[in-house]
Amino acid sequence: MKLQFWSVGKPHEPYVKAGIDEFTGRINKYYPAEWTLISPPKNAAVLSETDLKKAESDIILSRLTKEDYLVLLDERGKQISSPELAGFLQQRANDSTKRVVFLIGGAFGVDESVMKRADYTWSFSKLVFPHMLVRLVLSEQIYRACSIIRNEKYHHS
Repeated sequence: MKLQFWSVGKPHEPYVKAGIDEFTGRINKYYPAEWTLISPPKNAAVLSETDLKKAESDIILSRLTKEDYLVLLDERGKQISSPELAGFLQQRANDSTKRVVFLIGGAFGVDESVMKRADYTWSFSKLVFPHMLVRLVLSEQIYRACSIIRNEKYHHS
């Protein structure tokens, strides 16, 4: 199973890049994992919120395959614990899922078309966080889930 982390927006800021790289490297000991940063459309500044979400969503949908398991990060999604996340990942592996894509949408979220395509919608919190911090927390939580699956010491419950 491969893990893909997709985020619409700018490159990682230096203050979080080191942490994202560290946790992504750790995840690679369990599953192949990589980040894809999706640049907003060139004319993003002149697009309405609706048109921007639609343009970004078109890019996202064009990159997905039918077999991809899409996990959308959205504040309206389901909140789960770290052990539940580990169970979720293990279930995807048990189901022989080839690729799990974790998606962080653009500044205004994603278009309804991506919401409908999502296999699972996950929320870290009802709070809204900057994209850079969501990337860091996502990479850390996936690493934590991997360590829970292997019954390693990183997670102390």
